[in-house]
Amino acid sequence: MELRSLLAAAGKGDQAAWDAIVNEFSSLLWSIARSFRLDQRDASDVVQITWLRLVENVDHIKEPEALPAWLAVTVRRECMQLLRRTSRQQLVRHAEPVDDMPDTAPPVDHAMLTTERDIALWRRVAALGETCFRLLRVLMASPPPSYREAAAALDMPIGSLGPTRQRCLQKLRESMDTDGQRGDRG
Repeated sequence: MELRSLLAAAGKGDQAAWDAIVNEFSSLLWSIARSFRLDQRDASDVVQITWLRLVENVDHIKEPEALPAWLAVTVRRECMQLLRRTSRQQLVRHAEPVDDMPDTAPPVDHAMLTTERDIALWRRVAALGETCFRLLRVLMASPPPSYREAAAALDMPIGSLGPTRQRCLQKLRESMDTDGQRGDRG
């Protein structure tokens, strides 16, 4: 469902629409909150407050395609407000200024880019054919199954799993090389 329809349905109280919006943008909100180096509890509070702000303002959003930016600005504001409140309440005990501390948080768009990369990769794997798709999907499970379990699940001889996996991965590499998709050559 497109964002405009989701927002309209959410504005009318459709729980499925709210769930879809939350599923789509939660990782964005969490990555921004964590970039402020908030602990788990504070980050959770900020994300929840941001969702509350959306509930309060869902009918005022005129451009649904701007929702990701609206959410990002809102979560940043909530983070800054929280930090201002807590800095008034606590003594800062850092030996060096916060600006001089290295930023070890992943980039804000890390989760989104990782998800996009994974989707593109699995589309390529699916294009390799049913055998490769099923084999690679089973072997990439977390935690990975033993070869005995994988062979049973795929109804394949255990000795053919490794060679078939290699052929599938080679076809995937060739597919990506052909389209200039691989950044590394090794």
